Amino acid sequence: MLFSVIIPLYNKAPYVAKAIESVLAQTFNDFELVIVDDGSKDNSAEIAAQAIEGHDHCRLIRQENAGVSMARNNGVASSQGEYLCFLDADDWWEPAFLEETAKLIAEFPEAGIYGTNYTIVNETKRKTRVSPIGVEPGFVKGYINYCQVYAKTLAMPLWTGAVCIPRGVFEEVDGFNPRLKMGEDFDLWLRIAIRHKVAFLNNPLAFYNQDVDVRHRAIGTLPPPETQFAFCADYLSDDIKRDPDLRHIVECIQIICLRNYYLSKNYHDEAKSVLGSINLEPHLGKNYADYLGRPRWMSRLLERVAYGVEKLKYGR
Repeated sequence: MLFSVIIPLYNKAPYVAKAIESVLAQTFNDFELVIVDDGSKDNSAEIAAQAIEGHDHCRLIRQENAGVSMARNNGVASSQGEYLCFLDADDWWEPAFLEETAKLIAEFPEAGIYGTNYTIVNETKRKTRVSPIGVEPGFVKGYINYCQVYAKTLAMPLWTGAVCIPRGVFEEVDGFNPRLKMGEDFDLWLRIAIRHKVAFLNNPLAFYNQDVDVRHRAIGTLPPPETQFAFCADYLSDDIKRDPDLRHIVECIQIICLRNYYLSKNYHDEAKSVLGSINLEPHLGKNYADYLGRPRWMSRLLERVAYGVEKLKYGR
């Protein structure tokens, strides 16, 4: 079997059927689908079970709630495919995703991770766009310098719903870090990209759904620092010294992701400690770093004002 497709599932009842249907509609048929219900409290699992009924190459497994990383890792452990693909339960694929990925693998067999371009969907903000990945104009497919491409635009060249990883590489790096709840995908791509070639197809074949109802999204309270990649990037210190592009993207991720921690009462000191180790000069004047030059109360006030304007503009 060539592909194992893993869908982690937690409280995505309104969306999971569409995700599954997009997998079943693939023009390439040499795959299995493993759905891992991570202790959903709604009827997500029942909807998933109904959607795959009669499809022998699909199955649903259940676990107590342990987080998306464990769900994906357990899905991989229960699968048999030579290559692993991951699709979240509120996203979906074009019918040719697996077919085009198989062609990419055949043409660039030395890669440790494969990716395609993808479309970001956000109807709330009246926006549907293809992710800019920072490759040279006219680039169609081939090996890319992941860190260099990412550093150009800070738009993720690899995204969870549009990647494929050889099983041996996934096992070599021990899969997703089960301790991480935020940035676990970015963490895995980096651990692979600094050791292996990255092959990319500049064709949007997956849809990243950013218009999911907040009741079905993993947002709200801040996860503890030990579960957030931006607090746990020390393992990259030696690689950062050698690669200025890697340093740039990690620092940018930390500045962006630690903003709410820095502005909070509970985690301000921890965030300040990490941010204090960054040379801010290359980041000054960038919108994502502005909060570091203001008092916390001012950033909170500006955030509330911006949210109020957005709510009026989009009617939320």
